[in-house]
Amino acid sequence: MNVIDTKLKEVKIIEPSIFSDERGYFFESFNSKRFNQAIGKDINFVQDNHSFSTKNTLRGIHYQLPPHAQGKLVRVLEGEVYDIAVDLRRSSDSFGIWTGVILSGENKKQFWVPEGFGHGFVVLSESAHFLLSKTEYIGLLATVLNSLLLHCKTRLVFVGNPASCI
Repeated sequence: MNVIDTKLKEVKIIEPSIFSDERGYFFESFNSKRFNQAIGKDINFVQDNHSFSTKNTLRGIHYQLPPHAQGKLVRVLEGEVYDIAVDLRRSSDSFGIWTGVILSGENKKQFWVPEGFGHGFVVLSESAHFLLSKTEYIGLLATVLNSLLLHCKTRLVFVGNPASCI
């Protein structure tokens, strides 16, 4: 497993070690001990979600407030998305700063979005199967920043079909 730092020190890109041969491939998609060492704290996932979306669908930007703040480890099983995290902690020096990564079934990268950060993605391929492991049960407590353009310290632009945004 290779952990890549982003411009937001708490947000990480995770590249699994993939073992391939003529039969196909194998990789460990999650190892609690290694993940916790890489992140620098103990994380306990309590809920997994699977999202299916079609091209240009924009999901997010979702965030949760305490006491239900939620960390997310996300990846794409099939298809391709542009995934972002934005720091929404008002007391943070990086408030309003965002970072993004392309996640796909092909590159198998994962994205760690900790508590206090907004999260969203737009589907780049014809469709995408998106997986989320979450640290907190939330039900319908998620809040959505309802905008295709969010003005932050760095300008964030999603290109998508507004009719498919939630």
